[in-house]
Amino acid sequence: MVADTAKKPKIADRIEEDDSDNNIDGELVLSIEKLQEIQDDLEKVNEEASDKVLEVEQKYHELRRPVYARRAEITKAIPDFWLTAFMSHPALGDLLNEEDQKIFKHLASLEVEEFIDVKSGYSITFNFDPNPYFEDVKLTKMFNFSDEGWTNITSTNIKWKVEKDIANGDHKEKKGGKRPFGDDSFFSWFNEIQHYDLLDGFHDEVAEIIREDLWSNPIRYFNNEAEEDDFDGDEDDEEIFLDGCYLQWNSLIHVAELGLQVGWGKARERAQRTTMMS
Repeated sequence: MVADTAKKPKIADRIEEDDSDNNIDGELVLSIEKLQEIQDDLEKVNEEASDKVLEVEQKYHELRRPVYARRAEITKAIPDFWLTAFMSHPALGDLLNEEDQKIFKHLASLEVEEFIDVKSGYSITFNFDPNPYFEDVKLTKMFNFSDEGWTNITSTNIKWKVEKDIANGDHKEKKGGKRPFGDDSFFSWFNEIQHYDLLDGFHDEVAEIIREDLWSNPIRYFNNEAEEDDFDGDEDDEEIFLDGCYLQWNSLIHVAELGLQVGWGKARERAQRTTMMS
């Protein structure tokens, strides 16, 4: 359905047009104009709040760097740390097939790196020891957010060794009648490189789970302390009242991210439009 792009008259203008017929008090027009001025002031405060939040996040991003580095040194000394954490995660564990798990045994470390200004993007890097599957020692997927509201995704073009490209199903059969390599490999995720409009509700769920959950506390999953109820979906998600509409908690998180990327005003407008349509 094509939206009507014709510019509609402002409410105050329509009231003025109808004033001669309905004798509407001019004070009503003045009140509406003042109300719009107040709303404009609120928008300025919201934009300032977004900038302040970003400044704080940038500060603590730098403070976290050395802590992450210390953690990485420890996890490298623990056999199969990241494989165990992945497999114990209620959402990520289902993404690794048998061959993926064999490859993950060569995974030395995982890194999630926010860009310096935080708001313009991040990258997820898997660091591997030499292995019989591919030539690369680093596999990276990068998300770049533009000021215009687009996100560009780039990733490592994996250099698979001969007959080892499980992401594209090089092997149709395996010895002994075992399950063939297939397109359901986790490494197919690196092939998903596209150009999205953030305001259209773009989500790379795998990237978001790694970035926001696994990376922040991998030991929780290594120790198998997580509850599956944490990932049951949106059915029991708490609703929050924001700017005249109800948003579920996951939606609110997305609004906050959009606020950093494209401004609070646009993010809130998009959230309200989505809520009214649902």
